[in-house]
Amino acid sequence: MACEKLGENTKNCTCSYFGCPRKGRCCECLRYHLDMNELPGCCFPPDVERTYDRSFAAFIACRSK
Repeated sequence: MACEKLGENTKNCTCSYFGCPRKGRCCECLRYHLDMNELPGCCFPPDVERTYDRSFAAFIACRSK
């Protein structure tokens, strides 16, 4: 099934991982990160997202400030 919003999603994607095969494919990205017991980069502010620590602990820490 093709993503109907791939162009729009890609334009708005905040993931800084160069070459990410899931960029703009939100459903795949979310499934991938949840399977890895983490959250996608779009859940984090830019400074935390760039650390590539996508753990739930990192999410709670940055949102608790």
